[in-house]
Amino acid sequence: MIDGILNVYKEQDYTSFDVVAKLRGILKQKKIGHTGTLDPMAEGVLLVCLGKATKLVDLLTEGDKCYRATMKLGYETDTEDVTGETTAEGDAAVLAQLTQADVKRAILSFIGKYDQIPPMYSALKVNGKKLYELARAGKEVERQARHVDLPSIEILEIRLPVVKFRVECSKGTYIRSLCADIGGKLGCGGTMQSLVRTRVGEFRLADALTLTQLQALRDTDRLE
Repeated sequence: MIDGILNVYKEQDYTSFDVVAKLRGILKQKKIGHTGTLDPMAEGVLLVCLGKATKLVDLLTEGDKCYRATMKLGYETDTEDVTGETTAEGDAAVLAQLTQADVKRAILSFIGKYDQIPPMYSALKVNGKKLYELARAGKEVERQARHVDLPSIEILEIRLPVVKFRVECSKGTYIRSLCADIGGKLGCGGTMQSLVRTRVGEFRLADALTLTQLQALRDTDRLE
């Protein structure tokens, strides 16, 4: 059995559970756990603990994270990202009048601590039921706002209605919800188009390995 931490590059359309299941097949061991869910549409750093290192899962989950996100202004969805059903179209007049300065000001206003309401389509539990299970059943329940901290936001590109930015954040932050909150502040709605997790603690995207690369290392006895 291998003991240690793998910095896995989770590719799009895989769930975090899919990654763990595939690694069990690649490594031929059962004792494996991931340290923080990434949505199927998201990609990037997913830390996976093997063997005795599974004792570190809770510790590593607490680490701060960094994401690179793309947001499209002008509409809202039930999942707060492009995989969901459109629930509202933004006011075209408001969107047409937005300037880059308006958008930049709204985004940067979220730097620091704020209370974020998690999305219905999430794995958080309310009265023992996962929110996404309730959402799929057509039920919406009241969610308690959670304290999150965004020490840094860097705007990478603004080509309205699309905006790209980088954000450092605390555990439990939903970037989908941040996009929705930015859109709400601008009065036109906002939806996350793409998401890449570029860092978890000191583990960075540049050092992450795909499942295909990990299997190749195993096949050539270089995984250790």
